Amino acid sequence: MATILVSAAVTAQTWTGNGLIIPLYPEGAIASIGVPEIREIPDKTGDIMIRNVSQPTLELFSPAPGHANGTAMIIAPGGGFVGLGYDAGGTAVARRLVKLGVTAFVLKYRTIRSAPDLMQIPEVHMKEMHTVMARAKSGTPVELPRFAGEQHAEEDGARAMRIVRQRASEWGISPKRVGFAGFSAGAFLAVDLAIGDKTSRPDFVVLLYGGLRTPVPTDAPPAFIAAAADDEYQPNDALQLYAAWRQAGVAAELHIYERGGHGFDLRAKGTTSDHWFDQLAWWMQSRGLIDGTDH
Repeated sequence: MATILVSAAVTAQTWTGNGLIIPLYPEGAIASIGVPEIREIPDKTGDIMIRNVSQPTLELFSPAPGHANGTAMIIAPGGGFVGLGYDAGGTAVARRLVKLGVTAFVLKYRTIRSAPDLMQIPEVHMKEMHTVMARAKSGTPVELPRFAGEQHAEEDGARAMRIVRQRASEWGISPKRVGFAGFSAGAFLAVDLAIGDKTSRPDFVVLLYGGLRTPVPTDAPPAFIAAAADDEYQPNDALQLYAAWRQAGVAAELHIYERGGHGFDLRAKGTTSDHWFDQLAWWMQSRGLIDGTDH
């Protein structure tokens, strides 16, 4: 896979009401999927959904002056590599992290092409979901095939890791304390990076209702793994992830909540899964990634 080196051309950036938007690639360096990006708020979720992403970016959220502790986290929202649940599994998490002194980045990674009508699900994704549901129903603990958009997402995640490390001093970050958190499809991406090229491997990963990619190397980063027992799509994946990490001799912590379904992010559901972020904060404190007074 060809690697595009990070250059000065990538430093073009603009401000928004949320944070600093940083393009991952120089203009024209990667191919467009040929349709405009779509931002919408589906009635079912109330979350911002972004689809047809051709130009991936990082959105920076910085702690208050004097509160940054040198730890950074890149957050990859979920959405089946078709869309990105950008707020609940992205910016909302970033805002919680900055309160802990963590410099947070939300990754808008490339997605596969979809129709303007949200209900017109791409055929390739329909087939993927059939495979996911058939596996869940059978209970067979096999590794899922790679998703159609996973390769481009992995390239974007690796690119994001390199950019954050190369510009660490600019943002007051330790290049050895850059983590990666993923939700659903974003967690598959996080695992890809955790077992992939060492130059873009996170220093720690947070895997929320994601799935296994193998082999897990003995020098994989420590993992915080969380999911719900009533996840209708991936009922056993968190156990598989934990077992694979431990079999490789790598530190991992596992939380499986009785209820929460697939996609509990930060929206309260009245279940024990509502407390995953607090437990993540305790885990990060135990590893020296945040201070004990931060939460």
